[in-house]
Formats: sequence, C-alpha cells, structure tokens
Amino acid sequence: MTQSIDVADALRASFIEVPREFAEGTVEVFEQVVDLGVAVTSLRKATLAVTALGVADARIDGEPVGDSFLAPGFTYYPHELHYQSFDVTEALAAPGTHTLRVALGQGWYCGRFTCENKTQMYGERPAVSWVLRVEISDGQTRRLTSADADVRAVESPWDAASLYDGEVFWAPGSTGRGNAPQAIQPVPYAGPLPELFRPSPIRTTLHEVIAPVSATERPDGSCIIDFGQNMAGVVVVDPAKMASDHLHLRHGEILTPAGDLYTANLRTAKAEVDYHKGTCTKPWHITFSYMGFRYVELSGCPWQEGLLSARPVHTAMTRTGEFTCGHAGVTRLYLNQLWGQRSNYVEIPTDCPQRDERQGYTGDGHVFARTGAYNYDTEAFLRKFCADMRASQLDNSEGYVPATVPAVGPTGIGFVTMQGWGNACTIVPELLYDQFGCLDALAEQYDCMRRFVDCELARAGKKHLWCAPSLGDWLTLGRDIKYMAMHNGPVSNAFLVNDLRILVRAARLLGRTDDAARYADELGLVRAAYIKKYVTRGLLGRGGPRMADDYQGAYIMALALVIPREGEHAGLWRSLFAHLVEKIGDEGMQTGFFSTQHLLPLLVDGGEERLAFDLLLQPECPGWMYEVDRGATTIWERWDALRPDGTVNETSTTRGGENMVSFNHYAFGSVGEFLYRYVLGIEPAAPGFSRVVVRPHVDARIGHAEGSYVSRAGKIASAWRVEGGHATFDIEVPTAATVLLPDGSVREIEAGTHHFTCEIVEN
Repeated sequence: MTQSIDVADALRASFIEVPREFAEGTVEVFEQVVDLGVAVTSLRKATLAVTALGVADARIDGEPVGDSFLAPGFTYYPHELHYQSFDVTEALAAPGTHTLRVALGQGWYCGRFTCENKTQMYGERPAVSWVLRVEISDGQTRRLTSADADVRAVESPWDAASLYDGEVFWAPGSTGRGNAPQAIQPVPYAGPLPELFRPSPIRTTLHEVIAPVSATERPDGSCIIDFGQNMAGVVVVDPAKMASDHLHLRHGEILTPAGDLYTANLRTAKAEVDYHKGTCTKPWHITFSYMGFRYVELSGCPWQEGLLSARPVHTAMTRTGEFTCGHAGVTRLYLNQLWGQRSNYVEIPTDCPQRDERQGYTGDGHVFARTGAYNYDTEAFLRKFCADMRASQLDNSEGYVPATVPAVGPTGIGFVTMQGWGNACTIVPELLYDQFGCLDALAEQYDCMRRFVDCELARAGKKHLWCAPSLGDWLTLGRDIKYMAMHNGPVSNAFLVNDLRILVRAARLLGRTDDAARYADELGLVRAAYIKKYVTRGLLGRGGPRMADDYQGAYIMALALVIPREGEHAGLWRSLFAHLVEKIGDEGMQTGFFSTQHLLPLLVDGGEERLAFDLLLQPECPGWMYEVDRGATTIWERWDALRPDGTVNETSTTRGGENMVSFNHYAFGSVGEFLYRYVLGIEPAAPGFSRVVVRPHVDARIGHAEGSYVSRAGKIASAWRVEGGHATFDIEVPTAATVLLPDGSVREIEAGTHHFTCEIVEN
C-alpha cells in the first residue's frame, strides 16, 4: 500500500528501456499482471497514467486504453514531455487478474524523421513509463508502475513500425514468421529527462469510418481501392473478410494515367502495411504510423466488400465553422481546405501527411491559423504549438524560432534564414487573443516574442533591415528559388515590421509601457527603412510609387503588413494598390504561401471586390477552381501540382533533386478565411467576439451563401441570397453587433435573429 504521490514525479521515477542495439522500426512490448487481490466491490477508481520517449500503446486484456493515437504526442523532448491519464476502473472491474500490455514505438523520439531522414535525433532508444493507481473503498491506494520487478518484456508482434514506412504486423496465431525480434528484459532508464512534465493539452484520435467508393482489379492481380477523399489516416482491415492469411497495402494520393498508384512523391517513405491475420477476428489497423492517401493498392488477398475501410487521423478538436454556397466549386473548395486542416493538424501543424517530412513548419502553420480557427476550436492546439516554439527557441543560440517545431536540436541561424516562418511566434498568439480572447496567451508568449524580435533587430543592425538569403514568398508560380532568394527582402522585412507592430500591441495590453515605447520607436525606424529601400518613385516613366522588386508578393506584403492605409502613408498605399491591381490584370494571380493569405481580403478592402471574386472563381492555373476542376479533394502544395497537360509537377526545389509535390497541404487553403470573414462577413469587433461585425460581400455568380461560426460569445450565423437586383440577409448573433450591408447601410443590432434586404448592383 502507498499513499498518492504526484503523477509526474511517479512517472519520472519509473522509466524503463530495453538495452538493445538500435535498429530502426523496432517495437518493444511489456506486460504486467494486475492482481488487485480485492473484491470487485472494493474497487473505487483505477487510473493509468502513461508517457514515453517515443510512442506508447496501452491495452488491458487486449482492449485499448482510451482512444488516443500516437500517445503521448510530440514535444520538444529536451525541455518538455507530456503524459496522458485514463480511467480504467471499468477495465479492471471483472474479478480475477488482468494483463496490462504496453507497446513502445520509436515515433518522433528516435525513429526516422525529418526530410533528412535522421534517426535517434533526441535519444538512442525509446523509453516508457506508466503508473497504475488503484483506489480501494477503505480509502487506501495501490500503485503499480513500469519500474516494478514483475514487468517483463514479451515477443513483439511487429517486425517493424515507423512513421514513414508503415508496419509489418503478425497477429496471434500467425504462421511462417522468421527472425522475430528477441524479447530483451527491460532495465531502468538512465538517460536525461526534461524538466517539464505535464498532462497532454491535446490528443490525436481516429475519427469517422470511410468506406471505399470503388475497387478496381488490376492485370497483375492487385486491386486499387479508392476512398474518394484524400486524407491523413489509417486503413482498417477486417480479418473476417480475408480469404488469405496475409495482405499487403501501399498508399498513394493519386493514380498515374495508366491507373497505377503514384508514389514518387513519397520519396523515401514506403507507406506500406504487411498484415498477417493469424487467428485474429477483430478489426485491425496500424498503431505507430499514419498515411496520407486517397488510394490504396491491395495485394496478397482478394478484394471483397467490407475488407477495408479508412479512418482519418487528426488532433481532436470541436468543429466550429460551417459554409456552403450556390457555387459547387466554391463549396468543394471549402471542404478541400477543411480536409487540409484535418490532414495536417496531427499533434503539430505539419506540411503534408504522405512523404518523408510531416514536420511542424511554423510558416505554413501561421498562414493557415486564422482559417483553421474558424473551422475548429483550435485554442488548445495553437497554444501547444506556441509552447513548442518557446521550448525550441531555448536551444537557439541567437533566440530565433526555427522553421520547424519541435526543433530537431540546438542550432543557430543558418544560411537560409527562412524569415517568415519563425514569425509564427508573434502571429499565432495575437490570433489567439483576437479569435478566442486569450490575453494570457500573449502573456505566456511575450518573452519568446521579445527575444525573437530582439534577434531580428540585432541582425537588421543600423540599416534597420534584415538582408539575408531566405525563401521569400515560397512557391510563387513563375518565380524560382534563386529569384526569390535574391529578392526576398520585401517579404522578409514585412514580417519584421509586423512583428514589431504585434509586440508593441502586446506590450501595451500587458502594461509593459517601457517596452511599448522602445519597440514603437523601432517600428518607426524599420518601416521608414523599408519604404526607402523597397519602394521607388516610379520606373520607366510610369507614374506613382511602386515596389522596386516588381512582383505581386512584394506589393501584397507591403500593403498588408507594412504601409498603413490611413494617415501620412495613405497616398503611398493607394499608389501601390493601383499597381498591384494593374499587375494582376496583366499577369493573372501570381502569389506564394504568404501573400495568398492576404490577396483576396486586400482586394476587397481596397474596393476591388469584383476582382477578388474573379480570382476566387477563375478556372485557370494558378487558381483554386483549377484544382477543384481536376478532382482535388484537398489543397495542393503547389498551384501546378498537376500541370494543365495532366502531368505531375516533379520539379525539384532542392539541390538534392527530391520530388516535392503534395496533393494534401493547407497553405493555399488560407482562402478559407475569405469565405468566413468576407463572403459570410463574420469577424470580431473585439477580442473573443465579445462584439461582432457582420459585413457580407455578395456576388451573383455564387448566388447564395450560408454558414456559421461558434465563437467564444456563441453562434454567429450569416446567410444571403441574390435575386435580381436585391439581396436578402438572415443574420444571427449572440451579442451586440454591427451589420454593414452592400448598399453602404449600417445596422446596429442586439442578440437574436435579424432579416434585411437591400439593393445591389450586379456587375
């Protein structure tokens, strides 16, 4: 008998590992017999807490403990580790002994990870810890831990399991297995542990069951299964439907023109599953990996209805946004960006779910953050993302936030700064304040923000500009990496200006008046230096100021983040905006990761509403309808991932020549913000939507639109329909709101449902 002790301390004291020479993909399995020795009626409560340097899967008597997937999640292991606790009272309620089995995978901790395909990034071997605390009706407790003498290793049913390659699994009763990993008994873990242990603020889970929409037999005997939706997920196998003892699965996002699975964009990731059913009768899926796929190639087992299904994998979040409209393509676009989020919010905001990467890119993360915060309640997810940034910054010698978090280890600022990525450390906490009213998120992040900005200012020096190689407006169509590296300044330094603006705002909100004054002075200096260097008085006799680097992203970032629309710079803003509109007319849309987020809102705010809808609806490449018309069910990483001739864009973006094309990304899905904030018109007039503005923008080509957002203040709904020269609006708000209609009229309304009609001019 023991008295209750702090869970984190108990876990810290109970880590075990297997003294095995490292081999990629090894899965260790441990068992502990649970014999409470008391009557079932004496059991009040049983709680199992589990953590791992790696990924742990716990089961009692063969049944999963809880519904978490890839637990306890991914953190920057040198500084932080999470644990998860589960109520297992019901699992232990039956009389007699029970078997606790914990499988330990390498996961992000020491398995193969990052686009450099590194192993053992954070440690040599995985380790696991658990504490089972049982409360007895007489007030006493019993505690079993992974460090107890009765914990033993057993033969692992996995030949291998890894994030990128998939799994080879032998269910009980399987025959023909050779070279099974030897069970080596565990020893106490003697390596370093982070200072911070805390409960997981988020958890990744499996979601709805998706049935195939078609199955096509191939000449080689394999079968191509189409699930009708690109996703991050797992394939579930029903052994009762297997006509053989073994099956093999390969995953892919698209098919080749010949109908084969396209896998070149997986790079070194195998994304395969080998399953031997043995005597198993329960549905089975992989445990230590997930895949990015729409299609699966099945071999080794004949296809029959019900054999395979799919379940999406993503961090558990509450859906808060809805949108639909009278244009089928735009409605599909909305769903595509939603699925892009579902596929890439897996512990961290990843870049894509299929290839050998899946890292937490900060730039991609902040570009999509506002759209994502309308789709789902992302407060916990984004706050965990901020914590990853803070922890990763601690090991950067210059106080910079790296391009991916959790970081891959201690570093400084490299040759390519990737300015525009680490700036998530200011952009995301401001979003948390505006969207959810989280002033404490700004307070938590303040020191990280200030340290990051100080690093930027130190690099900028007396010229007040950071001039170094960077990726700029990444993946702009028609601008290669070399061009953008040489002309990234207007984009990179727009982020510096924006960081200073956010830091000044945060300092004022938090009462840090000295900081507010200091950084306000720096903001003035940096903005003036930006205008002096990157804005000219005119080129080749064409009137008015324009950007010296004459590409659309330069204009957009300057207009959105640097130059105020009002006050002394109003004339400059109007001139640059006019040149941007002219360029779009001449060139079409040519925007990259960062500028795309701001493009359509900027056009509407500047009075070019018709042009904004033109770009939303245009069927040519680059454009969202171009993707939709080619069957996209998620957002593509590159505007021309599929070229107009139907070929895949396999152009390399690195010296190594690696394929870099994903059909499931979310950066260009930042257009979702436009659908919520401009088409529906739902936006906060005060932090956390304590006061609301509803300003719908209508276009007869869409016909009608309706949707809602569940804010911290309650549900906000907006619907409109165009009929002839009139538009009708139905608006529901949970609090006082201002409604701005297309005819220029302004209505102040109270909580409730309201109906309006106004005349519109159809262009």
